[in-house]
Amino acid sequence: MNDPALPFTGERFTPECVREIWYEHWHRYAFARPLAAGRKVLDAACGEGYGSALLAGVAASVTGLDIDPASIAHASARYANVPNLRYECGDAAALPFTAHAFDLVVSFETLEHLDAQEELVAGFARVLADDGVLVISSPDKHVYSELAGFRNEFHVRELYRQEFIDLLAAHFSHVRLYGQKLLFQSAIWPLDAAGGAPQAATAREGGARLEEGFGYAPMYFVAVCAKRELPGALPGLSLFGDGEESVYAHYNHEIRKNMAAGQRIAELEAELARLRAAGEPEAARRWWRRKPSR
Repeated sequence: MNDPALPFTGERFTPECVREIWYEHWHRYAFARPLAAGRKVLDAACGEGYGSALLAGVAASVTGLDIDPASIAHASARYANVPNLRYECGDAAALPFTAHAFDLVVSFETLEHLDAQEELVAGFARVLADDGVLVISSPDKHVYSELAGFRNEFHVRELYRQEFIDLLAAHFSHVRLYGQKLLFQSAIWPLDAAGGAPQAATAREGGARLEEGFGYAPMYFVAVCAKRELPGALPGLSLFGDGEESVYAHYNHEIRKNMAAGQRIAELEAELARLRAAGEPEAARRWWRRKPSR
């Protein structure tokens, strides 16, 4: 990917983003990727195009659709070497495709940006084959906004859990709802009693290559040993965390503290430059002694 990156708008993800947002966005496409194998795929509101390119590694064909011409031009140039991938400019809420044109539709973090949510989901149902699958994501309004005391200026209408289910159930008779949350991994899990075997994927080369399983160098080893046979109920995956998310709260605290310190340093450096320009070296030295260490 040698093409210049798209500018970060504060909302649209690009592969150059780091930390939490990187895990969240790549995980959704990694989650959908097995469903794309050998299928005709639509990535609706594809944005920068990185996810369409990831799906194209296993799909029969992928069409990335986005309403922003600059994003489509960028994606078409950056991922031009992927033969079974194309990008089109269009409105995800008014899909320019015939009925039953795709086997799989994915659309991540699109719904909350639109008023035309009913039209969006109805369009996905129309362009899907009878045995097709939709994978769609959207933030939980209660957790994302209300509990966090946060307002995303780019979101038009966020949905509560039941609102999201009702919207989808109007067009799809079978809906399985998963939850996703960053737990120092991005986690997607079933919210009903059903569920298959654990799925794990590890990104390499900035997300350009995926490996099955947890491909990390372990900090610790845990062994389960027996003389005759191992217990039959050993888990394929074990997850643990504290409900207060204390480590994550500390991480957020440190980020805010560092950002505040950086802002204060910038203010002091600006004042120092002003004093020097005004010919007040002694005052400038006093200001410099007040400057916090980086």
